[in-house]
Amino acid sequence: VTLTGRVLPVGGIKEKVIAARRAGVSHVVLPKANERDWTELPDNLRAGVHAHFADKYADVHAIAFATGELPCTSDVGVEAAEY
Repeated sequence: VTLTGRVLPVGGIKEKVIAARRAGVSHVVLPKANERDWTELPDNLRAGVHAHFADKYADVHAIAFATGELPCTSDVGVEAAEY
């Protein structure tokens, strides 16, 4: 996140998703610029993890501090998957 609130792309999306799954995290917030990296992940890695994509810090804040149901932008639901 820059000082002006822009969310910049990051590397290692696959490793971050694997770590999130191992930690039991079911929702991740990723930079909008990394959406392609998310869609290129195998289905078995994406299963059980909802991805939310953000362009600016306001998007991250809205997702992190949401009350009620989170709007999910990923195409894979929270179905459990075998590792």
